[in-house]
Amino acid sequence: MISTVRPSLAPSTLDSTEAEAIVVGVAAGANAPSLLDSPLTAETVSALESCLRPLGVTGRADEVTRVPSPAGTDRTVVLTGIGSIDDGVTDEALRRAAGAAVRALSGLDHVALGLPAASAATVQAIAEGAAMGAYTFTAHKSDADHAAEAAQGPSRPVRRIDVLTDLADAEAAVHRAGVIADAVCATRDLVNTPPSHLFPAAFAETAQQTLADTNVEVTVWDEQRLQAEGFGGIGAVGQGSSRPPRLVRLDHNPDGASAHVAIVGKGITFDTGGISLKPATSMTTMKSDMAGAATVFAVVRAAAVLGLPVRVTGWLAIAENMPSHTAIRPSDVITMHGGKTVEVMNTDAEGRLVMADALVAATNETPDVVMDIATLTGAQMIALGTRTTGVMGDAQLRDEIVAAADRVGETAWAMPIPENLRDSLDSRVADLSNVGDRFGGMMTAAAFLREFVDAGRDEAQRAQTPTPWAHIDIAGPSFNESSAWGYTPQDATGVMVRSLLGFIAGRAG
Repeated sequence: MISTVRPSLAPSTLDSTEAEAIVVGVAAGANAPSLLDSPLTAETVSALESCLRPLGVTGRADEVTRVPSPAGTDRTVVLTGIGSIDDGVTDEALRRAAGAAVRALSGLDHVALGLPAASAATVQAIAEGAAMGAYTFTAHKSDADHAAEAAQGPSRPVRRIDVLTDLADAEAAVHRAGVIADAVCATRDLVNTPPSHLFPAAFAETAQQTLADTNVEVTVWDEQRLQAEGFGGIGAVGQGSSRPPRLVRLDHNPDGASAHVAIVGKGITFDTGGISLKPATSMTTMKSDMAGAATVFAVVRAAAVLGLPVRVTGWLAIAENMPSHTAIRPSDVITMHGGKTVEVMNTDAEGRLVMADALVAATNETPDVVMDIATLTGAQMIALGTRTTGVMGDAQLRDEIVAAADRVGETAWAMPIPENLRDSLDSRVADLSNVGDRFGGMMTAAAFLREFVDAGRDEAQRAQTPTPWAHIDIAGPSFNESSAWGYTPQDATGVMVRSLLGFIAGRAG
C-alpha cells in the first residue's frame, strides 16, 4: 500500500555516491541568487555561479534547474530553489526544496542530495521532503503502463536517494524520516484509492491486515454491532448504501505510556450528499472524504513503528453516503451514541454525524485529550483557502496543535467557535440540528461536534474531568486539485500526518 522510497545516508563527498545527479541548493537574493554549501568542488561552484544568470536561475522556491556536467564534475548538477534566506535557511525550506528536486527528477534511478545538513533535524527534513517528493500512485494502472514505468520512462519516480552528510547522529534521523514519510504516503494511497475498491468493509479489512504485524489492537464494529450498541449517526449515514458502515478502533498502548491521546477520523469513502444530492461536478473528488480516517490510521501505525511511549487510540468512523430508498431524509431524527437526538436537515452534512458517534465512544474512555480530523466543510476553503488547515476547540489544545504544525512546516490556523453559531443549531423537535448558520460554516460544524465530547459520561464526571478537545478541518488541504508543489503532489497530500505525530511526540516528553 505504501508508495515511497526510503532515503539512505552517504558521506558528504562526491565520490561517496554513484548517483546520476547531485542536488544542491540555490537561494534567492536581493541582487543575485547564491549557491548554498555543498559537496561540489570549488571549480564546479565557480562554473555554476557564472552561469546562474544566463540560465535564468532565481533561487525561488520550487524552481529546479538541471545543469549537465558543469566544469569539475561528470555528473548532472541540479539546482533547487530555497527561496529567501534573509532569516536563515529553515528546515521547511530544505524539505520543500528536496521534494521539488526529487519530483522533478522522475525517470532517474539514483539521486544524491547535497543540501546543507548541519543538524539531525535538518537531515530529517531533507530526507522527509525527498521521500514525499518521490511519491507516486500506480495501483490501478494497466499492466502495460506498469511495464513502461518499470523501464526508464520519464514519469517513473526516483528509485534511490542518498542524503549526503557527515553528521554523526544522522542514522536515527533518516529512520524517523522514513517512517514519517511512509505514514504520509500511506494516507495518500488510501485517499487516492477509488471508492470502487475502498468501501467501508474494505477500509476496515485494510486496517486489520496492515496492522496485523504490529502491537496495535484493532477492533471492528460491523453494521449489526453498530445498531446493537446505539451508534445512530454512523448507522444512519450508512443505511442508504449497499455497502454497510464500519467503526474501527485502533489502540497503540505501550507499557509505561506517559499520556493517552485519542484521535477520531471521518471516513466517508464516497459522498454523494445522500438525498441532499451534490451537483455532479462537486462529486468528482469525493473519494477523498475519508482523508481524516486515513490520517488517523497512518498516525497510529507510525506511532507504533516509532515506539512512541504514548497511548494513541484511533477511531475510524467509516460509511458511504448514498441516495436510495433506504437513505436518511431531511427532517429525520436520529438518536446518537450516548443518547442525544439530532434532526437531520441536510444529508450532505453527514460527516459530523459519524464523527459525533465516534467522539462519544472516544471520550467514554477518558483519554487525556481527544482530537478529531475531517474533510468536514467547504466553508474551510472559503475561510482559509486550500493550503491552510483550520483548528478549533479548547484554546490550549488548539494552540498546541497549531504549534506542532508550525514546527514541522505545515500551515494551520487557530479559529474560534462563537457561541451564536451554537445557538443556530437549535432544533424545535430534537436536541439539535445537524446544520446551522451557513456563514462561518466551518465553526458551526465545530460547535456541533463539541456537543458530543463527553456526551456519554454523566454530568458529574464531565464537570470533574472534562476531556480537552480540538477539531481539525482539512477539507481543502487534504486534496490538491492544482499543480504539484514542493513535496506535495497532485491529488491526495497526507496533510497533518506530520503535525499529529509531532504533537504525540511532544506529549511523550
